[in-house]
Amino acid sequence: MSQPPADLLAEPLVATDLACQRGGRLLFEGLNFRVSPGEALHLIGPNGTGKSSLLRLLAGLLAPAAGSIAGGGPRGFLGHDVALKPRMTLEAELTHWARLDEGLARLPGAMAAMNVAGLAAVPCRHLSSGQRRRAGLARVIASGAPLWLLDEPTAGLDTASSALLAAAMAAHREGGGMIIAAVHGDIGLDAPKVLALG
Repeated sequence: MSQPPADLLAEPLVATDLACQRGGRLLFEGLNFRVSPGEALHLIGPNGTGKSSLLRLLAGLLAPAAGSIAGGGPRGFLGHDVALKPRMTLEAELTHWARLDEGLARLPGAMAAMNVAGLAAVPCRHLSSGQRRRAGLARVIASGAPLWLLDEPTAGLDTASSALLAAAMAAHREGGGMIIAAVHGDIGLDAPKVLALG
């Protein structure tokens, strides 16, 4: 594996005895796992078993009911909803997020990687679900975060777009990045670890 870029150097992500409770219901407890630089983890299980909630815990958007999360470095998170302001152009929205993530220099390459550069001047309200998904993935790539948290990242993507995502994920891991993804099938990750919920 090649030497990872300086901005991707990160400690492994380690989850210990993790538990999540939502709406008074215990989704899971006692979860223990580790993801090291260059590795990927598939979260699998039926709907409602806590895959999305686990990603939100790892992203710091929810607090665990028990247990701890350590390491992993900065996170790039893609949930089900890609937060794009309808009246703003795609370029304006991605530039806003890239500026917050100190990723302006990475943004052109990220937009090219997900084939959204040609949509730069399009108001976000006119984007299809697949285009919005690709835009969200470009935002994650531009963030420069060593840990990507992806919730069903191929949802709404056609075959060509899924291939672009697979290439981006492979490059991220080759550079020392880590990926944790909630999935319902193959998303193009090579030899991922698997954590089954439910």
